[in-house]
Amino acid sequence: MKKLSFLFALILAAGLIFAAGGGQQGASGGAVKPIELVYSMTAVPTDAHAGAMMVFKETVERVSGGAIKVLTYDSASLFKQEQEVSAVKSGQADISAVAAPWLTDGSPWISMFTAGYIFQSYEHMTKVLNGPIGQEAFERVAKEQGVRPLGAEYLGTRQLNLVEDKPVKTPADLRGVNLRMPNSESWLFLGRALGANPTPISFSELYMALQTRTVDGQDNPLPSTKNAKFYEVTKSITITNHVVDSVWPAINEAKWQSFTQQQKDWIMEGVKAGIKYCDETNLKAEAELVQFFKDSGLKVYDADLNAFSSHVLDQYLKSDFAKTWDLDLFKRIQDAAK
Repeated sequence: MKKLSFLFALILAAGLIFAAGGGQQGASGGAVKPIELVYSMTAVPTDAHAGAMMVFKETVERVSGGAIKVLTYDSASLFKQEQEVSAVKSGQADISAVAAPWLTDGSPWISMFTAGYIFQSYEHMTKVLNGPIGQEAFERVAKEQGVRPLGAEYLGTRQLNLVEDKPVKTPADLRGVNLRMPNSESWLFLGRALGANPTPISFSELYMALQTRTVDGQDNPLPSTKNAKFYEVTKSITITNHVVDSVWPAINEAKWQSFTQQQKDWIMEGVKAGIKYCDETNLKAEAELVQFFKDSGLKVYDADLNAFSSHVLDQYLKSDFAKTWDLDLFKRIQDAAK
């Protein structure tokens, strides 16, 4: 009897191991082929969100015990930036890092997430997009477009950088300032809403434009200002926090719905690990760069953020951009900053 009980226990234990996926074997005794996820992005390996993709890969493959394999492609090696959303929609790629402007064609109301001061800080942004409001918005995008954003990674916050040592407290201080902006209507509108005279100039021509004073200043996240060496031909930076930028890891909706809850949980664990890596990397860089610019001889000033945010958002709400917005959602986003 004891031998039979022992044998039964061994059989039961083996069955439990098999049911849990131990050995990754199929019904025929062969190894089960892991699920493959193709993750494509245009970012280069040194970008924090490209690093986050690698953290996602490592995490998902580890927690799934190899049941999910993530194939990563950076530097637009698989799809160009303008092709990535359509690639995820069609299933040619499974996941990509997308941003709000890329989703506005299929979901015009998403344009509210591109507005200046829609978010007043990093904390505000991540609270909204990685909380219940973001989940509601992402669910809506999934239904409308077949692409499901899974979270938001912090890319950095745009600040003002001027050729003169000029403190900027309110939008009135930018009156008459020729501020370089990217050459699109949405960016030019932001320049006007900030109180400046927006001047479209290519990024590749911006260093010379600052050096020759063709423009009076530019706006970019601090890492971009350092990497492009704009600090060499400017004298001041004002912390305005006018665009708190993010990128959204997004998955093909049909692929997402094909997963079990366990598989979804593994993927979300990877998403959260990637967000943590990306956010911490960019926040650390920004904190260190303030001192770097001061050491390089630039003056660093703090704007009146309340004056800027109320003025800029008022300009947006009066514009054609706001006609597509879900104003109830907009109010909830603004209330989340309190």
